[in-house]
Amino acid sequence: MIDFRLDEEYESLRKTVEDFAHAEVAPVIGELYEKEEFPYAIVAKMGEMGLFGLPFPEKFGGMGGDYFALCLALEELARVDSSVAITLEAGVSLGAMPIYRFGTQEQQEEWLPPLCAGTALGGFGLTEPGGGSDAGATRTRATLDGDSWVINGSKAFITNSGTDITRLVTVTAVTDVMENGRKEISAIIVPSGTPGFEVAPKYSKVGWNCSDTHELSFSDVRVPAENLVGQRGRGYAQFLSILDEGRVAIAALSVGLAQGCVDECLKYVKDRVAFGKRIGEYQAIQFKIADMEVRTHTARLAYYQAAAKMLRGEPFKKEASIAKLVASNAAMDNARDATQIFGGYGFMNEFPVSRFYRDAKILEIGEGTSEVQKMLISRHLGVA
Repeated sequence: MIDFRLDEEYESLRKTVEDFAHAEVAPVIGELYEKEEFPYAIVAKMGEMGLFGLPFPEKFGGMGGDYFALCLALEELARVDSSVAITLEAGVSLGAMPIYRFGTQEQQEEWLPPLCAGTALGGFGLTEPGGGSDAGATRTRATLDGDSWVINGSKAFITNSGTDITRLVTVTAVTDVMENGRKEISAIIVPSGTPGFEVAPKYSKVGWNCSDTHELSFSDVRVPAENLVGQRGRGYAQFLSILDEGRVAIAALSVGLAQGCVDECLKYVKDRVAFGKRIGEYQAIQFKIADMEVRTHTARLAYYQAAAKMLRGEPFKKEASIAKLVASNAAMDNARDATQIFGGYGFMNEFPVSRFYRDAKILEIGEGTSEVQKMLISRHLGVA
């Protein structure tokens, strides 16, 4: 029989992060969110807890856990706030994981310890202005000049790229063009502060207001040739594999937001009185919350299965896309229903559901839009 119960180690981690989210994040995140301030103190505490090192070996300062452990932590954080959760997700999945998966021993020894400790953050420079979902249309160029790469171009919507503790961004760049016109795309580490590497002012966003997001530009940025990550010409393929894993993580984050909507509504409907009755006594409200719980439950099972296949070393791309699609839809639908249940109060920023509503939409866009997920699922089914 399939057993969906968490073992003692996973459950202990889940409970620890749940307690941390309610004790350390919930009391301060509302004010930080409205001020659009990066939560440095919270990030430092998460680093001390070892959350940034969850899926990495102890020799790099990690916790020796796995990707599912990271997903559990993301779910619990997102039940309270998605900005904090995406900071962790991007720091691990996008900042550190490319170096762990494809980096040289020297790159791993230099960069992974501070990234695992949460004292440094890394960015993942794939998306470009005008590129969007067409990540293969990379225009950023890197030319080998002696023992250095010279990089020119720009990137858009890059998370964790401009904080005070950001130390690097791994970027994709065209390093050659074949005779047939096919681009050779490689991945290169660009340390923060490298001359010519400019970080634009942070975006003004609808949601994720405590998350750090910037456009980046590269003007004759020169870095050592050994900053190449993985094989030359394999950068795009490498990043696609990172995105497959990241979709499971975003699904977990989405489940957390969906569950947070249920949590807040359950508290609210027991106190709010309308027409002489607690609104939880009305069947219309009961059914709406039941639908929210069904979506959350289904999405959680989807990401659990995708994570299980990934950890067993089995093909999981289709399951990752399914999980990401189902969970992001659940988050958006639950956020909308929660706001409706709260009525006018759901439109007030002092209530968490308003934050959930603002944060939910990006989950249907980031790390592959819903349309991209449907395209990938169809492709795996052999539709075309």
